[in-house]
Amino acid sequence: MRIAVPKEIKNNENRVALTPAGVKELSNRGHEVFVQATAGIGSGFPDEAYAKAGATILPTIEETYAAGDMIVKVKEPIEPEYKLIKKDQLVFTYFHFASCEPLTHAMIESGSVCLAYETVEKEDRSLPLLVPMSEVAGRMATQEGAHYLEKPYRGRGILLGGVPGVKPAKVLVLGGGVVGTQAAKMAAGMGADVTIMDLSLPRMRYLDDVMPANVRTQMSNEYNIREAIKDADLIIGAVLIPGAKAPHLITREMLKDMRPGTVLVDVAVDQGGCIETCTPTTHENPTFIIDDVLHYCVANMPGAVPYTSTLALTNATLPYAIELAEKGWTKACQDNAELRKGLNVANGKVVYKGVSDAFNLPYTDVDEFLASTAGSMSVD
Repeated sequence: MRIAVPKEIKNNENRVALTPAGVKELSNRGHEVFVQATAGIGSGFPDEAYAKAGATILPTIEETYAAGDMIVKVKEPIEPEYKLIKKDQLVFTYFHFASCEPLTHAMIESGSVCLAYETVEKEDRSLPLLVPMSEVAGRMATQEGAHYLEKPYRGRGILLGGVPGVKPAKVLVLGGGVVGTQAAKMAAGMGADVTIMDLSLPRMRYLDDVMPANVRTQMSNEYNIREAIKDADLIIGAVLIPGAKAPHLITREMLKDMRPGTVLVDVAVDQGGCIETCTPTTHENPTFIIDDVLHYCVANMPGAVPYTSTLALTNATLPYAIELAEKGWTKACQDNAELRKGLNVANGKVVYKGVSDAFNLPYTDVDEFLASTAGSMSVD
């Protein structure tokens, strides 16, 4: 198969979808790999390393898209890339369709096959390609939140861990999944007073057992959230519904109950956000203020630490990329239920229910779709 890795062009996105080691693995199996010039430079991988591993370096993004049967990316295609994606071309990346209707329609119209990292799902319902970036984003949420609590950024001017004789900051984490757990772990390590809210009693029992004494759990409901935000210094939104929009747990009118300088970090912003007033921002302009409450809503937080993020992501994605390359997407998705759940949009049809529901689009059952396309794709 011909596999192409374009350079990410989203604002301040420095990750790359394949490392030289990944290129070597694919090349050793007889696949052709094309990498756009400087695609890996932001993560510390020069063109020479890719060439030595067996990749062909292409000078432009147009040539790179044109070369691939499979496009491997990190972030969802943005508008300048829409026209570069061809009918029947497999695009393997994060899509987060439910938060972006224009992207959804563009991919439907392209006739491409969109396999989303974030909905590849194991039998135990874990999300193996979302977990690595969730771990990074969760830890970064606390790191960035602590930074923006400083007074020069119009935060409350409070040190997360306090000092002897002065109480630490109060951190509220909404969601006890991977992001929330990592955020709470970082906040606890910095000495903060941490509360994690979740809907699952088994999950809270687990967190109660493994977390240090300065982390407590509480049932997530509107009443408890309204009470907790009154004296929270840092609030981290870490709610995920795979492939669908996140629910708004904090509404606009709830901001009036927060103290001036409170910091909100919404890690779910690329799925619509769990804080109503959050809209996606960039690393260049990461924050805005509404009602004296500071919002940090960067949609690609792990892009700020690309070396760590690229290695963590490619460790997880490479085995799936190899399977797709070896078998072709149709056979791979038929054989592997995890990959099958990653199919969102294919050949003009929406085959993931969460995307269909988000925009009231016609839905095609993925198993019926795969049965109808069996044998239509071959592996080069």
